[in-house]
Amino acid sequence: MTTPIPDAQIARAVAALARGELVGLPTETVYGLAADAGNADAVRRVFALKGRPAEHPLIVHIADATWLPLWADPVPDAALALAAAFWPGPLTLVLRRAAGVLDAITGGQDTVALRAPAHPLARSLLRRFGRGIAAPSANRFGRISPTTAAHVRAEFGDRLPIVLDGGPCAVGIESTILDLSGATPAILRPGAISRAQIEAVIGPLGEHVDAPRPRVSGALESHYAPTCPLRLLDAATIDALLAAPENLEGVLVLRCGGSIDPAHGMTLPDDAAGYAHGLYAALRSLDARSPASILVESVPDQPAWAGVRDRLRRAAAGS
Repeated sequence: MTTPIPDAQIARAVAALARGELVGLPTETVYGLAADAGNADAVRRVFALKGRPAEHPLIVHIADATWLPLWADPVPDAALALAAAFWPGPLTLVLRRAAGVLDAITGGQDTVALRAPAHPLARSLLRRFGRGIAAPSANRFGRISPTTAAHVRAEFGDRLPIVLDGGPCAVGIESTILDLSGATPAILRPGAISRAQIEAVIGPLGEHVDAPRPRVSGALESHYAPTCPLRLLDAATIDALLAAPENLEGVLVLRCGGSIDPAHGMTLPDDAAGYAHGLYAALRSLDARSPASILVESVPDQPAWAGVRDRLRRAAAGS
């Protein structure tokens, strides 16, 4: 249950954004590093604090679909249909940018990524601020995304004085990103909103590789990674290792269902939503124990797990 935030804290956050400062903001996916999306200096502060490459575009958070024409031109019928079906919620739409959208937001591209978050605190802040908010995940670039206010404070400490605490994020992984900027819609990053759900609204999607696509957040090959190496192993290999604990010296295990001695790791639920909700917090908890590596049991190869599989694959890519 979300702890109510005093009105004075929201007012303080709004004032900070208006001054070009940054704010830690809860959404239903992960916590964001929020800045006024129309303030170039504020956006530069986001990149500097995260250590994020300048060509890597940001997602602009808006209150609802009525704000789309302020950021996108044109606004296709498919965008309006998807917004009606899934906003507020974890779906980001990539559209052709409107005049005046900052190059720093788009990574110099002619597209902009937009979504309306569902978390009540994010919605309240957007309504009171009255302008779009750029809010990439509130962590150092490439590392594990934060799903609690404590994670954000651990990342940035005094460098980010205002962090609104909205409790643990309900979804736990970043939004689905759907490209609507070209002739054929395509998913550029999987998330909680599935391909089947999207196709039920707008019809068949294209493939990610069928044409050049815009660069988007969280699409680098190596991303969402702990500080120690992470390896993906099948369930049989994990079971064999757990049967001989002497082979686990210096490593920790993240299981999908089943049980494990807490000395050797953690278990997450064997349903996709429950696993996603706990994934980043579990990886942060294991990483804080400074193992030589984290061994992650592979998750099911099923559509409901697409977002989780994507995050685990990228987390392991740099190891």
